[in-house]
Amino acid sequence: MRRRTWIGTGWKMNFLLADAEGYLAELGAFLRGAGDGLPAVFVVPPFTILRSVCQRARTLPLLVGAQNMHWEARGAYTGEISPAMVKDCGAALVELGHSERRAMYGETDAAVNRKVLAALGCGLVPLVCVGDTAEEQRLGVAAESVARQVKIALHGVPRDRVGDVVVAYEPVWAIGQDGTPASPEWASALHAVVREAIAALHGAEAADRCAVLYGGSVTPANAGALLAAPDVDGLFVGRAAWAPQGLVALVRIAMEARGRRAP
Repeated sequence: MRRRTWIGTGWKMNFLLADAEGYLAELGAFLRGAGDGLPAVFVVPPFTILRSVCQRARTLPLLVGAQNMHWEARGAYTGEISPAMVKDCGAALVELGHSERRAMYGETDAAVNRKVLAALGCGLVPLVCVGDTAEEQRLGVAAESVARQVKIALHGVPRDRVGDVVVAYEPVWAIGQDGTPASPEWASALHAVVREAIAALHGAEAADRCAVLYGGSVTPANAGALLAAPDVDGLFVGRAAWAPQGLVALVRIAMEARGRRAP
């Protein structure tokens, strides 16, 4: 099955509104002229500018997501954002379970699962981040760790909704300024683990509909090889796409990898 390619970037705790406006002006000019074969392109801005970015993206072939959310619809959760609030901003997707959220703020697999179910219930695409640590890789349990995260995150998801979930495999040792990118072979093998874990829960047909992206020290230099690897359906990128020309370069590479050349 040939799934759609996804190319996106998370802005983390960066970008003020003026930064985002300049970014979207340059990115938008490219997207409007890109023609056929454009992948699903997305950006994940901080909450302070989420609504503004969503409004500016309405006329573009660009999806916008939130960086996190609570699983409850409302309540006394000071500082939290509900699924309905994310949707009300105009966002189409929500990033869940990033390793920084897990490590710095104690987010558990069970919490990620509750958020996945809440996101789907509100019509949002859950972008579920999973990954192994350097220690888990050293001990030879990377596959088991990633499979566990996937199985818990997607527990209880209706089989006919699995295709509405996007999973991003992001090895913790590959993330950040000092990260080491996974080889295409390693990425492909762990993406197969992700898909096998989904199939164990929901069947092979449902697993085949779920896009699995790679993230972790992606650059234009290694993007083509990663996208060519089996089971890699796209890229979720950090700093390499924090300038609009960086994201444009990656979109071009993705279009070429799919046999269509960008303008």
